[in-house]
Amino acid sequence: MTAAGFRGGIHVKDHCDKMKSGDESGFESLADDKRLNAPAAARNREPILAVLRTVLPPAGTVLEIASGSGQHGAWFAPEFPQHRWAPSDISPDALAGIDAWARDAGGDNILPARLLDATAEDWPVTDIAADLSAMFSANMIHIAPWAAGVGLLAAAGKLLPAHGILFLYGPFLRNGEPATENDAQFDTFLKGRDPSWGLRDLDQVVDCAKSSGLALSQRVDMPAGNLSLIFRPQGSPG
Repeated sequence: MTAAGFRGGIHVKDHCDKMKSGDESGFESLADDKRLNAPAAARNREPILAVLRTVLPPAGTVLEIASGSGQHGAWFAPEFPQHRWAPSDISPDALAGIDAWARDAGGDNILPARLLDATAEDWPVTDIAADLSAMFSANMIHIAPWAAGVGLLAAAGKLLPAHGILFLYGPFLRNGEPATENDAQFDTFLKGRDPSWGLRDLDQVVDCAKSSGLALSQRVDMPAGNLSLIFRPQGSPG
């Protein structure tokens, strides 16, 4: 594990039954280059894309936090040619694979992957700050210390413009309880890996976002009991 205690974050949640085979991180190495393949990303990309189409601001840069394999950005960026996609990850070893997926995407609107630790007070985003319109993070905050989730929400509150959005995707507890038995098993699995990991309670996330100047604008039910949460700066017209 990396210094902040998590790697990428997107695809460890392939749920416990899926983790019984292959690398328990949820990634599969591809023999041809440095790319990693995350089967979970292939399964959830269409439902996520459908929500993105309805909430993404008209143009600007989308900063992805904890890109992991990089497949989400490689798939989503070509669907939004008026945007730039800026992938990032806490793991230096992940960056080359993220860039390889971006090259395969064939578009010209994916920036080189950057090293980013969500717990850091200052993020390396000066080159995109003026154009930032959205932040996207899938399956990160439960596969990291809560400090990473707090840092993500705080950064969104500071960096997003009035028309911007923070898009979070993943499993969440509701009133302290898992939404499905699979989520309950997954939560136990994560806490066994690291006691600072685990599914976050939806109310806890919303309250933390509020303290960072963000309001929950939309909650979208997704397959397998997951949620897409859309946060906007408080007082924004959206």
